[in-house]
Amino acid sequence: MNTISISALRPGRRAPRPAACNALLVYPRFNPNSFWNYQATCDVVGAKYPAAPLGLITVAALLPSAWNLKFVNCNTEPLEERDLQWADVVLTGGMLPQQRDALRVIAAAHAAGKPVVVGGPDATSSPHVYVDADFQVLGEAEEILGEFLDAWVAGADTGVFQAKGFPNVAKSPIPRFDLLKFDQYLNVGVQFSRGCPFNCEFCDIIELYGRVPRAKTNEQMLEELDALYALGYRGHVDFVDDNLIGNKRRVKEFLPHLKTWLEAHDYPFEFTTEATINLADDPELLTLMKETGFFAIFVGIESPDTDTLLHMQKPQNTRRVLQQSVEKIYRAGIFVHAGFIFGFDTEKTGVAQSMIQCIEDTGIPVCMTGLLYALPNTQLTRRLLKEGRLHPNHDRFLTDDDADQCTSGLNFRTLRPRNEVLADYRAVLEHVYAPADYFARVRRVARQLDCSKKRFKMPPRHVLRDARSFLRMAWKMGVTNPATRIQFWWTFADGLLRNPRGLRYTGAMVALYLHLGPFARFIANKLTVEIDEGARQAS
Repeated sequence: MNTISISALRPGRRAPRPAACNALLVYPRFNPNSFWNYQATCDVVGAKYPAAPLGLITVAALLPSAWNLKFVNCNTEPLEERDLQWADVVLTGGMLPQQRDALRVIAAAHAAGKPVVVGGPDATSSPHVYVDADFQVLGEAEEILGEFLDAWVAGADTGVFQAKGFPNVAKSPIPRFDLLKFDQYLNVGVQFSRGCPFNCEFCDIIELYGRVPRAKTNEQMLEELDALYALGYRGHVDFVDDNLIGNKRRVKEFLPHLKTWLEAHDYPFEFTTEATINLADDPELLTLMKETGFFAIFVGIESPDTDTLLHMQKPQNTRRVLQQSVEKIYRAGIFVHAGFIFGFDTEKTGVAQSMIQCIEDTGIPVCMTGLLYALPNTQLTRRLLKEGRLHPNHDRFLTDDDADQCTSGLNFRTLRPRNEVLADYRAVLEHVYAPADYFARVRRVARQLDCSKKRFKMPPRHVLRDARSFLRMAWKMGVTNPATRIQFWWTFADGLLRNPRGLRYTGAMVALYLHLGPFARFIANKLTVEIDEGARQAS
């Protein structure tokens, strides 16, 4: 899609607009039944949502300084009519699980007579879904937002603006962290790089951000941390990179500067991120991450089956013994969250047991097990389209309880019988999130974590918050819930005796079960209904 020039806009555009403008930035609500919302965990800690949105506050930093900005995150607070009445223009957009609410925001803005600008990953991948928006800004904002702003100031009523490439992220501004209410979130995000060098068939990251990782400068990253620090934020900072180590050389150059910054500021932050499992092959990088306060990473393991990994174009996961790799990461004081996916064409009968064995062998407590989703504009979707296997409306969430690939996957015709895939998925969920199995893995990880280099200085308010959180957890899991009572106290006692320095991280993994346990049961029950319905239709 090419950028529409101002002269191509529909007739009747307005006269040039004034320099000042009231811009309402609205972050749509994620669908509620999601693996990622950790709502029960947030409730215990006193937060409203796990992660602060980074993309929209980066867009805010790209807007003219003369504009007046207001930010509403629909995951933490309602979008009020008075917000819409204040605005001259509404900017919104997000990811696929936010699609339904993004469309609601567009409709609400139009009902109030306000023009809407939409952008973000989902609009970029599926612009046809967002045709009701007045303006579409497609691609990374640094590349294309300026063209929209020129058209807006000139009086344009509508337009589509498509980025032609991948911008130099060294020119990306410091996000407008000041627009956030920090106490609403478990963590705040920053971003070091975009893009990933790998070529996984199902992944849209390489389509959206390319296969050549582009990194910010060391000075730029430290300025972002300076901004967070100056605003009084302390605690958990997430590097939201889809693969932080996509460019190992640049990460290794940056981390010593981060270490020096932390020392100078008395260790106000600790970090999480996402990375590929080949992190375990690099002792130097693991040491640097340990010394700079990384305590958790998300790793896409996807499948224990070598043929399936090769078929999905993820050979990097086949070149190592997974259990040994994960244990190396644990010994660096970093616990692992992992992603697993059901529904690949090469999956074999018995995959459930091999996946359960893989999870138990590696001792990973938090496993995001989901159903394969053919994301828009991926190699997988293009292949399935050629094969005639995509479902109608495969790029939309249609029902009220859909949320992410846990509930909305398999938007295509599977080669294995669908009911067999769903039954395997249910079997894994029921085992992995049974209280005895989950807490046993937490204990195993807690014993292995080397927390000797952890230097994060908790402010007094965080100590009080954690104390309150523990008391709430103890009541919910250690007193009133017979299914978790013994496991809860056993796990904390084991951590206190065997690795007291790691007790905070034991507590973090335990707290996640407040969400994961009920969520797994919700999904298992949903799967049972779908399996029974499939069996009735087949009979």
